[in-house]
Amino acid sequence: MKLLTMFKTTAFLVWFIAGLSLVCVGTSMWAVQATVAAARLATETANIAVRHRKELAATVMRVKAKARLKRMVTMIPLAGLAAGAYFEEQEYQEWLADNPNRNRSDYLCELADVSSDVLEEVLVGLPAAIQPSPDRLNSMMPTCETE
Repeated sequence: MKLLTMFKTTAFLVWFIAGLSLVCVGTSMWAVQATVAAARLATETANIAVRHRKELAATVMRVKAKARLKRMVTMIPLAGLAAGAYFEEQEYQEWLADNPNRNRSDYLCELADVSSDVLEEVLVGLPAAIQPSPDRLNSMMPTCETE
């Protein structure tokens, strides 16, 4: 009888250990899958954040270019020209703080690119009597080498 009880106990312990081992393996696999999924989501989130920052920067540049073009139209008096030059220098300094490895030529090329994008929008807002030809303005834009 003792032999039967010992056999039952041993069988139960073997079954119990095997069951716990399977639960442990299954839980470990689930943890690895959850970790991989979390890493993938973190990477996607980081990529989306970077893309959003770039889109936001492009939008800000478009708004600044539009405002710059409007200011250029109003810079007829001498005082307006001085104020416009001051504002341009301030914006260049802000841009330079964000892009320390670049120079004024790069800034002017970026401005020309963004300004040509919003030129038509600005011209539509002007009265027809003072609207210059878009071709004339585009011919005045500097040509820049793209990277």
